[in-house]
Amino acid sequence: MAAPNYVPTETPAAQRHYVSPPRLPQSWFADRPGDLKGSQPSGNGLGVPGPDQGYAWALARRLQDAMLLSSGEHADDAVAGCVGVALKRAACFGRAPILVDVEIAFRLFGYLPPSPDGRLLRWRKKAFAGLRHQHHYGEARHLVDMVSEEVLRMTSAAITAACEADRFGLLDFSVTR
Repeated sequence: MAAPNYVPTETPAAQRHYVSPPRLPQSWFADRPGDLKGSQPSGNGLGVPGPDQGYAWALARRLQDAMLLSSGEHADDAVAGCVGVALKRAACFGRAPILVDVEIAFRLFGYLPPSPDGRLLRWRKKAFAGLRHQHHYGEARHLVDMVSEEVLRMTSAAITAACEADRFGLLDFSVTR
């Protein structure tokens, strides 16, 4: 295509290569209003941080049809109570939650086979009642604290076998709110 005479057709060779800026920028500091200073806070009831934690809710929804619910129980209460346990297990391994984490959480509280006994059902009805509502966060955190890290580090097969033997032995009922 033709160009007018005043348009340069060749660029000088000096402009074709990269030239670094004349000075280095200053180092970065966390001085903006939303930047966190210090490390992640830790303590009772603060939870355990981990990546992609919202994905546990999507995984829990996949298992809703397989849940063993008794009359008067709501699946949303079970999900709200068990997701925290699944997230704690995933954070113990330093990763995002996977389906096995959610299955283990549901199995510990009798929402997946083996079927729970009457004693667990009576306790579970009271402990999980209303957890789907946000103002029951403290009760949901209490359920998470009832499951020790030792139990959460067990394999899925070991937890299933332990649930068949004595599910109450896996939960620490001495934990107070």
